[in-house]
Amino acid sequence: MELNKKSLINYLYYEEHLKVKEIAKRENIDSSYVSKIIKNDDRYLIEKQNRKSISNKIHIEKTKKSVKKNREKIRFNNNVDDLILKNLHNQDSMELSKSSYLTNENYRKWNYSAYKYNPSKKRYEFREELGRSYDVPKYIKERN
Repeated sequence: MELNKKSLINYLYYEEHLKVKEIAKRENIDSSYVSKIIKNDDRYLIEKQNRKSISNKIHIEKTKKSVKKNREKIRFNNNVDDLILKNLHNQDSMELSKSSYLTNENYRKWNYSAYKYNPSKKRYEFREELGRSYDVPKYIKERN
């Protein structure tokens, strides 16, 4: 009976390539006993090296997949960022391309240091020492 159990453990480990814990669970025995049996076999070191090699190959493949997935995610995010920037650029271009008229009031607010308020006439007057061109308003009435 004991010999059959040992040969079964060896068969499951070396031929079926099950793990120690899987064999122990399947046969309802302690994993330390399974480990002791398989380490006494001559094939143990070779099998251990083979399993380690397979494990390394699997690890390398998983790492490659992970790197590839991360690169695709970064590439996707960059494309999304490019699309957002492109849309913002197009929106800004459209807004800047519109023909717009700057009101006198808005011109005064934009160029506030060029005007001073005259309370007696209730208007803003351009400071003549700055030199005014023809398209700049000489005075702007105060809005209430």
